[in-house]
Amino acid sequence: MIEREFVKQKKKEFQIQEFVVQSLGNVGHSKTRMQRTPLGEKIIIYASRPGLVVGREGQNIKKLTAALKKRFNLENPQIEISEVENVNLDASIVAERIASSLERFGLNKFKGIGHKVMTDVMAAGALGIEIKISGKVPSSRAKSWRFYQGYLKKCGNLALTGVDTAFAQAKLKSGVVGIQVRIMPPQRKPDEIRLIETKPEVKEEAKQEAKAEEKGKEKTEEKPAKEKKKARKKKETKNKEKTEEKTEK
Repeated sequence: MIEREFVKQKKKEFQIQEFVVQSLGNVGHSKTRMQRTPLGEKIIIYASRPGLVVGREGQNIKKLTAALKKRFNLENPQIEISEVENVNLDASIVAERIASSLERFGLNKFKGIGHKVMTDVMAAGALGIEIKISGKVPSSRAKSWRFYQGYLKKCGNLALTGVDTAFAQAKLKSGVVGIQVRIMPPQRKPDEIRLIETKPEVKEEAKQEAKAEEKGKEKTEEKPAKEKKKARKKKETKNKEKTEEKTEK
């Protein structure tokens, strides 16, 4: 069945994505895409710090290609690394940053970490953000803390397609803390109305009438100028005649 082949292929791609995420830690990994080419499988890794993914003299990439060949029976895997343009608008990178900062500074500063990340994301131009931190935070009983700001869709098609969602885990002494991040990137809202200004269409007849009026005005302006010139010439001739009569006398 063709459907089973598609399901098998998608399952393999998902397993490759999970393996890449597990093998690359604290490198600002965003997502992994797989493309099939005539030369072999092309794996594109999106990360905020591509230098750490490559490693010294490309050691990390060589290890990763060898592991992918051996584990998933890939013929010729080609790994390509691309840098994420805006780090603060990527939910997976933001969730990884929160997890690493919780592991570094502990649970005493989880509120400051949440508010700082939230302000950075909103300053980057996001419409809204929601951060959920659940676990033994900060007491021995499990709780869930929610940080939110801005506009964020919760239902409908836009909540599935237009909101970037990511999950991460922070392994602490008190236990594992779960982190969920939802970011709505800058885009047009579904209930936003924009008015388009349209210029009134001028018909050809109206244009011709306007041109005729302009020509008539030009002609009327030319007439008094010609009359003035004639009057000046008459005065000049009269003055010449008077001067000639005086000289004859």
